[in-house]
Amino acid sequence: MPKTKGRAAQKLFQKIPIVSNLVLVLVLVLFLVQTCSGFTLSMGLLKVGVPQPWEESKKNLRYVRKAGVRQFVSHFNKVKELKGDELLWGDEVEYGIFQIDKSKKEIRLSLRAKEIMDTLNGKEETHQHHVEGCTWVPEFGGWMVEATPRRPYSGYAIDLLRVERNMRLRRRRLLTALRDDEIAPTVATFPLLGALGDDGTVPPTKVGGPRTESEYIGDGIINPHPRFGCLVQNIRSRRGEKVNIRVPLFRDENTPEFKDYPPAKDAGCCGNESLQVWRYGKGDASMEKYGRDYVVVGCSDSPKDDLFNDEGDKDGLITLKKYLVDVRCEGCRGLYYRSAPGVIVPDADWPRNGDVVVGSEVQDIPGWIRLQNGYYLPIKSDDGKVSFLRQVSGKTHSSNEEKRSLGSTTPIFRPQSNNGMEINVGGGSMALAALLEEKLTLDPPTSDAKANAVNDLGLKIQPENPNEETENVRPAIHMDAMAFGMGCCCLQITFQAKDVDESRFMYDQLAVVAPIMMALTASTPFLRGRIADTDARWGIISESVDDRTPAERGRQCEKRTQEELAGRGKRRIYKSRYDCISTYICQGTGNNGNNTMANRVLNMYNDIP
Repeated sequence: MPKTKGRAAQKLFQKIPIVSNLVLVLVLVLFLVQTCSGFTLSMGLLKVGVPQPWEESKKNLRYVRKAGVRQFVSHFNKVKELKGDELLWGDEVEYGIFQIDKSKKEIRLSLRAKEIMDTLNGKEETHQHHVEGCTWVPEFGGWMVEATPRRPYSGYAIDLLRVERNMRLRRRRLLTALRDDEIAPTVATFPLLGALGDDGTVPPTKVGGPRTESEYIGDGIINPHPRFGCLVQNIRSRRGEKVNIRVPLFRDENTPEFKDYPPAKDAGCCGNESLQVWRYGKGDASMEKYGRDYVVVGCSDSPKDDLFNDEGDKDGLITLKKYLVDVRCEGCRGLYYRSAPGVIVPDADWPRNGDVVVGSEVQDIPGWIRLQNGYYLPIKSDDGKVSFLRQVSGKTHSSNEEKRSLGSTTPIFRPQSNNGMEINVGGGSMALAALLEEKLTLDPPTSDAKANAVNDLGLKIQPENPNEETENVRPAIHMDAMAFGMGCCCLQITFQAKDVDESRFMYDQLAVVAPIMMALTASTPFLRGRIADTDARWGIISESVDDRTPAERGRQCEKRTQEELAGRGKRRIYKSRYDCISTYICQGTGNNGNNTMANRVLNMYNDIP
C-alpha cells in the first residue's frame, strides 16, 4: 500500500475515537435534557386529590393544627441556617377568556380554560429544547388560565430583559389556542360577572348550586379541579352563611339608587381634607341595620377615629385599641408577655414602661388584653391595686432612643440607654411623664367641645354624644360568592431570597410598597355590571373568602361554640384569611451587627391597629 494512503488511513483511525466521543457527549446531553426536565423549577404546587367536606375535615382539625406546627418547626430547623441561596423570582399572569358574539353584540365567559391549558401544556412539552418557555396552571374560574415562565429569573440585570420577552411569548402562545370568537384582554375582572343570569357563560350554566348557593352565579363556572369547588363550599360552611360582599356604588347623575339622596357636595361626603373609605370586612353591623343593598362608609380623617373608637362596642363589635404600658410600682420596668393568661414567656422581648401595645380585651377572661401579636397582658395586678395598662389615643406611637438609633430596621433587642422616652401623638411630641400624668386617658372631654374641637395637645376630640354624627350610608353592589373575588385576574411576583433574614427584610419592605403599587395598578371599577366607588380588587377578594364565624368577626350575639375550631370558634379574628399583613417580621440586627437574642416580638414597629 502506498505511503500516502497509509498516512490517510492512520489519520482516519485516529479521528474515530474523537468522533465517537463527540457522539457520546451529544447523546449524554440529550439524555440529561430529557431526564432533567422533570426537575425544572416551576411555580405552583396544585395537585389533584380528593378534598374532605367541612363536616369531615372538622374532625381532624386538632390533629392538623398540632401536626402542622410540628412539621413547620421541624422544617424551619432544617433550613434556618441555610445561607447564600441564589436570588430567584418569577411572575404569574392570570388571563380571562371571553367569547364575543358579534352578530348579537354580546360577550360571555368562555368555560374552556382546562381545555386551553391542556392544549398549551402539550405544546410546551414538544418545545422543551427552547431556552425560553411557559408553564400553564389552573385558576379558580373555569374561564381563567394562569401562566408563568418555565424557568425563574435570576438576580442578574440581564434577566430583567427576559420579563417582557417571556410575557409576550405567553400571550402569543395563548392566542394560538383561542378560537376566532374568543379574546383574552388584560383586565382584572369580567365586568358583567353575575349580571347575566343563566346566560352569562358559554356553554350556559344555571345560577345557584349546592356549592355557592349564589343568587347571581352558578357552580358551573368554577374550575373543575376538585380543590376549588370544595374550597367554596367549605368556606361557606365554616362561616355559617354565604360570604357577604358589599362595595359602595358610584354616584352619577342618573344612578337610580341615589335619587332620594340629598345633592352631593363639591367636596364629597367627607369634605375637602379626607377621602371616602370603604372598611371592608367590618360590615356585619350595617348589614343587620340597613340590609344587603347598603353599606356604611367612613372618611380617611374622621374625628371619631382620632382618639377612642368605641363604635364597635356599641354595635357589638370588638375593636383593636391602644394601651400604654405603665406599671406603677417601685423597680418595675414593664411587663412580661404571656402566651396565655397566667403563663409568662420570659425569653420574648417584653414591653417596657412607655411602650404602646395594640390589642383588645378578652371577653371570656376579664382583666386581660389579647395583643395583635398573639400574646396576652394583664390590665392590673392580681389584687387589682396596681394598674399595668391604660387605654390611650389611636394616634399615640412610641418614639424612644432605641428606635431612633436603629433607624428603619426593627430591633430585636433593647440597647442599654438612660435616655428618656417620648410618645409621638398626632405629629407632635410629649414627654412620657405627660402620659403618666393622665393627660391622655379614657376620661371623657370636660368641655362642650364639638366634633372638630381641639384640646390642649393639638388633637381633635370626639363629641360627648357620638350620635350627633349620623352614619354615612351609601347604596352598595352586593355579591355573595367566592367567584366575585377569586374570579379577578392579576399579576403576582414570587421571590426566593438568599436566607431567612433577607426574606423577612424583603417582606417588610414590600409591605410598604404594596399600597403604592395597588394604587398605581387599580383597575377594577366594574362589578356585577355596575360602576363601583372603588378601583382596586383587594377588599373584594378579602370578603369573598372570609370564613370567620360571627363570633370570630366580633359579633357578641353568637352563642354557638364549636369545640373543633381554634378558640372554639369564638376567639376574635380581626381579618379575613386573605387580607393585608398585621405585623412586620424582620428582626433586624443590633449595634454590633449580630442577632444576639432570639426575640420574636417586634412591638415598637407594629403599633398600628
